[in-house]
Amino acid sequence: MRYFPLFYDLHHKPVLVVGGGDVASRKVESLINAGAHVSVVSPTLDPFLVGLYNTQQISWIKGFYQSHLIDEFIQIWATTDNPELNHRVHKDAKLAGIMVNVVDDTEYCDFITPSMISRGRIQVAFSSGGGSPVLIRNLRRTFEAVLPQNLGLLADFAASKRNDIKSKLPDVTRRRLFWEYFFESQQVKRAKDNVELQACYNTIVASNQFDPSYQVTWIETGRDFEMLTLKALSVMQSAECVLYEHGVEPVFIEGCRRDAQRDTWKSVPHLQHQLAIQQQNKCAVVVLIAELSPALQAELSLGCGEIKILRYARQSS
Repeated sequence: MRYFPLFYDLHHKPVLVVGGGDVASRKVESLINAGAHVSVVSPTLDPFLVGLYNTQQISWIKGFYQSHLIDEFIQIWATTDNPELNHRVHKDAKLAGIMVNVVDDTEYCDFITPSMISRGRIQVAFSSGGGSPVLIRNLRRTFEAVLPQNLGLLADFAASKRNDIKSKLPDVTRRRLFWEYFFESQQVKRAKDNVELQACYNTIVASNQFDPSYQVTWIETGRDFEMLTLKALSVMQSAECVLYEHGVEPVFIEGCRRDAQRDTWKSVPHLQHQLAIQQQNKCAVVVLIAELSPALQAELSLGCGEIKILRYARQSS
């Protein structure tokens, strides 16, 4: 992975865009949406940029680029159709220690911009490191079709309750479990306004349905990640602890919840010991097994009691 993904706060920060054409217009619009103070240096401006200038949404440095212009900015974009000029901007920015992006020229970029889906506060970013923009656009379209339209509403509501939920649930684990339960509620997923969300919030806070509890889900992964069932994937993403058999392929471990505790096991007695610890901690556990042989299932049943295992979806012969 060449690029480290991050979201950069440009609110009220000065950004310089070199070039006033169509490419600059697309970048300037995104920068304004992020709250940046944008200045454009160019002898002429695209009509879209003229409109932004006339409504005082950008500053216009009318003229040709000069190296001394970059001094007051924290980020530079070179968007002209002149590669020689763009590379000169890049050189000046590097000498000044300023982040620079030469559009459509990744070798001259300190950073690249991903393809984005925005739902209010929620931002989903896709990137191929500049290698396949068409593939990324197709991927974004796929996600855009399935992501709920009320994500922004949910995010705003959750942000408004940060202090309230801390007062009601001082324990950080209970707060996390509460929000997981809240966002999984079908009523919450269908909510169209804050009134509906507040009613769900009050009901769930008053219940004990989200309290920590010990539970174990056994998953036989197989060898093909794409053959996992949706139920198995859901459990893997919600478990607080992942205990994986020695030999389970890394893709299955990486497919589990990012902040879950993870540990391997090589024998049934070792697994028994780990499960006993998680039972005391009241954790939701997922146990990953590559292939469940009859002998291993018998040993697990003897050592860990009755088990019901989620199997991967086997291809029909």
